[in-house]
Amino acid sequence: MDILTHTLYLIGAASFVLGLHLMNSPASARRGNQLSAAGMIVAVATTVLVLVQGPALSWIAVVVLVLGLLVGGGAGLVTARRVKMTAMPQLVSIFNAVGGGAAALIAIYTAIDIAGGASVTESSGVTDLSIGLDLLIGGVTFSGSLIAGGKLAGKISGAPIVVPAGRPINLVLAVVAVASGIAYIAGFGGVPILILLSGCALALGVLSTLPIGGADMPVVISLLNAFTGTAVAMAGFVINSTPLIIAGALVGAAGGILTKLMADAMNRSLVSIIAGGFGTGDSITAGPMDSGTGTVREITVDDAALQLAYAGRVVIVPGYGLAAAQAQHEIVKLAQTLVDHGIDIEFGIHPVAGRMPGHMNVLLAEANAPYQQMKDMEEANPQFSRTDVVLVVGANDVTNPAARRPGNSVSGMPILNVDEARSVIVIKRSMGHGYAGIDNELYTDPKTAMLFGDAKVALTALVAGLDAYVK
Repeated sequence: MDILTHTLYLIGAASFVLGLHLMNSPASARRGNQLSAAGMIVAVATTVLVLVQGPALSWIAVVVLVLGLLVGGGAGLVTARRVKMTAMPQLVSIFNAVGGGAAALIAIYTAIDIAGGASVTESSGVTDLSIGLDLLIGGVTFSGSLIAGGKLAGKISGAPIVVPAGRPINLVLAVVAVASGIAYIAGFGGVPILILLSGCALALGVLSTLPIGGADMPVVISLLNAFTGTAVAMAGFVINSTPLIIAGALVGAAGGILTKLMADAMNRSLVSIIAGGFGTGDSITAGPMDSGTGTVREITVDDAALQLAYAGRVVIVPGYGLAAAQAQHEIVKLAQTLVDHGIDIEFGIHPVAGRMPGHMNVLLAEANAPYQQMKDMEEANPQFSRTDVVLVVGANDVTNPAARRPGNSVSGMPILNVDEARSVIVIKRSMGHGYAGIDNELYTDPKTAMLFGDAKVALTALVAGLDAYVK
C-alpha cells in the first residue's frame, strides 16, 4: 500500500511538472492545463484511498469529505465555465484567496489538534515553523487577494488608496506577526498567539494592497499567486503531504519568476510596486480634444477600412479596452478577413496589457486566434518600422512614447514602438487616461488617427467596410 501510494503521488507530481512545462507555449498550454488537472485528480484520489485504508472514518467525516468535493468541484466548474473573459483577472484573484485561505485553515486546525493532543502530526520545530509561515503567508494572501479582486472588479477604486500612517502600521503589524510566530515556535502562547498572528496577517494583506494602483495589478496578481503557492507548500509540510509540497513549490517558484518578469516589463522594482502609488484608474473624457501638445485627428470607419485594405502588413495591438468591450471574436474576425485578402497580420502583445499576466493571450486564444500570429513585445518591436498600419484597440499606457523620456509616471517602461510604423489607427471609446493617469502622446502624433467608439461596434463596422473595398 505504501509503495502504491508513493507511486501515485509521484505520478501526480510528475504531471504537475510536465504540465507547467507545456504552459510555456500558447500552442501547448491547453494540454499542460489538462495534464496538471489530471495530476491533481490522481493526487486527490490517492488521498481518498489513504483515508479509506487508514483508521475508520466516522460518517460525519465521510459526509464532510463528499460535500467538500462536490461543492468545491462544482463551484469551480460552474465558475470557470460561466465567467466572462473580462472577469478573468478577478477570478484569478479569488482563486488566489481561496488557496491562501485554505492553507491557513489547515495550519490553524492542525495547531488546535496538536494543542489538544488529537493530531497525528507531531509537534516539532519544523512543524511549528511551517504553521507560523503558513498562517502569515496564507493570511496576507487571502485578504490581499480579496482587495485586489475588488479593485479589478471595480468594487474598490483602482486608484491608490492611501491609509493614514499606513506604512508605519504595516511595519508594526509585520513585527508583531513575526514576534508571534517566534513565540509560538519557542513554545509560548499556543493557539491564542497564532490567532494574533493571523489577525496581523489579514490586516497586513488589506493595508498592503489598498495603496497599490491599478497599473501594477498584473504584478500584484503574480506576486499573490506566488504567495498562494508558498502557503500551500507550507501546508504540505504541516501535514506531511508530498503532493502539496511539490504543487505549492511549483506555483510559488513560477509565480515568483513571473512577478520578476512583470516588474521588469514595467521597469519598476518590486519594492516600489509593494510601496504602492502607481496608477490612478481609468478616467473618461468623451470625444476628441486638443491635448495641449497637439491636435487629435479623428477618422471615420470608412477611412480606417480603406487604410487597412491597401496595407501590405498590419499589426494589431490589443489592450484592456478590447477585453472590456468583449470584442475578442470581432478582432480575430477582422484579422482573418485581412489574411484572406493577402495582408500580413500579427498581434503585438505587451506583457502587462490588461489586468493580469497573459490577459491578452488568453483573450485571443479564447477567440481561436492562430498562435503563430501572437508576438510578444521583443518579437513585435523590431517589425514596427516595416509595418504599414498598426491598429491599436483599447491599449493605452503600453503604447505611450512618453515612456522614452524622464519625468513622468511611465518613464523607462518598455513599450510597444507602434509610433515607428507608417500609420497608426487607435480604436478607443474616449480620450480617457490609462491607469498611469497621463496623456498618451501617441494620440497627437501626426500619423495617428483616432476612431472613437466601442471596440466591438467599431471592429464589426471595420469588417463590413473592408468587404466593400476588397471585393
